[in-house]
Amino acid sequence: MTGLIEKYKGIHPGLILERELKKRKMRKGPFALSLQEYPQTLTEITKGRRGLTPALSLKIDEALGLQEGTMLVLQAYYEIKREKEKTASSNHPDLTILRRILFWDTAIEKIDWHKHQRAVIKRVFERGNEEERAEIIRFYGEEGVAAVIGNAENKRIPIMNHLAK
Repeated sequence: MTGLIEKYKGIHPGLILERELKKRKMRKGPFALSLQEYPQTLTEITKGRRGLTPALSLKIDEALGLQEGTMLVLQAYYEIKREKEKTASSNHPDLTILRRILFWDTAIEKIDWHKHQRAVIKRVFERGNEEERAEIIRFYGEEGVAAVIGNAENKRIPIMNHLAK
């Protein structure tokens, strides 16, 4: 079980179930009925739109001859991965404040806000409005912004007004 878990860690267990059913040349509908489940439920799980319950995971483990708890552990690892992704996505400024036009040349959701800190600060202070500048100061801190803007060639940027507030 450990090898299987390590191999599929973080992948939705429904996708693994679908692969296993294909490998065994089993159809989802009859398999679902053999578990006394609705075929629609199994389809939702194999499409990754629904998670496994402990009861259903035990039924699947038994029907496929897997070690007890395999599918439930895979579900747990998938949930852990989703939670980590949610936490990681909170490591950015409030995107409802920043206009997408500021980052017209890239997908704003894909920006690594810490890796590209200097470029982000410069761009927002060159082209952003008061509210956007305030959000960048809140996110990076006054010292972080001052370190970048203080070294900026364009001294027209009124950072001191923002830092004084």
